[in-house]
Amino acid sequence: MKRFTIAAAALGLLAGAAAAQTKSAAEGIAEYRKMLEDGNPAELFEAKGEGLWKQKRGPKNASLEGCDLGKGPGVVKGAWVQLPRWFADTGRVQDLESRLLTCMETLQGLNAAEIAATPFGRGEQKNMEALAAWISAESRGQRFALPQDHAEERKFYELGRRAFFYRGGPYDFSCASCHGEPGKRIRLQDLPDLTKNPGDGIGFAAWPAYRVSSGEMWSMQRRLNDCYRQQRFPFPGYASDVTIALGVYMGVGAKGAQSIAPAIKR
Repeated sequence: MKRFTIAAAALGLLAGAAAAQTKSAAEGIAEYRKMLEDGNPAELFEAKGEGLWKQKRGPKNASLEGCDLGKGPGVVKGAWVQLPRWFADTGRVQDLESRLLTCMETLQGLNAAEIAATPFGRGEQKNMEALAAWISAESRGQRFALPQDHAEERKFYELGRRAFFYRGGPYDFSCASCHGEPGKRIRLQDLPDLTKNPGDGIGFAAWPAYRVSSGEMWSMQRRLNDCYRQQRFPFPGYASDVTIALGVYMGVGAKGAQSIAPAIKR
C-alpha cells in the first residue's frame, strides 16, 4: 500500500509539472509578444501605407485620397472596423483589399486583375499589405460593428458561415477544425474559438499582423490563403467571394471586440 501511495504521489507530481510546463510555454509566448509590441515593425508598414495613400501614382497620376472605404471619400478612421460591407457603386460586398483594388483601378488606372494575380510579397501586393497596415491602424482601439442591413451583407454572412464549417481536402479539414471550439492550440499557439466572439484583440480583431517568423506583414487575405494551404485546399482567388464572406462571418462574430491591428504574431 505504501509503495502504491508513493507511486501515485509521484505520478501526481509529474502531471502537475507537465501542466505547469504547458502553461508557462503559453505564457512565455504572450510575454514574447508583449516585449516586441513597443518595437512592432508594423509601424514601418504603416508609414509606407500612409505615404502610398497620399502619393499620386498609376496611369492617371492620382492618389487614393478620394477612395471611399465606406465612410465617405477619403475617410479612413473607423473604416476598418466596419469592413467587409456593401458598396453601392460596385454592387458588391467588399473587404478592405477588394475595395482597395477597386479604388486603385478607378482612381489611379492600375490593373486590379494583375494586382490580384501577383504573388504575396511582390510588386503591388507589397503595397497592398502596407495600405492594409495603415488603414487598420487608423481604427486601432475602436470596436467592430460590421453592418448587416443590406440583404447581400446577410447573404455573405451565411455564405461565410457555411464556408467556415465546410469540410474537405485530403484531411477532411474545415476552418472549424482549428477554430471551432475552445482550448485548442498548434505549436504552442492558442487557437481562438471563432464560432463565438473571442474578445478584444483576438482572431479577426488582430489582423493584419506582422509575422516575426517570415518578417512580413500579412493582411487578412494572406492569412486566409495560408489557412487554406494548411488545410491542403486549393488556394482561393485573391479577394474572391469566399474570402470576403469568411471575413463577414468572422467580423460580425467579433462585434464589439476592440481592434489591435496591425498586431504582431510569431
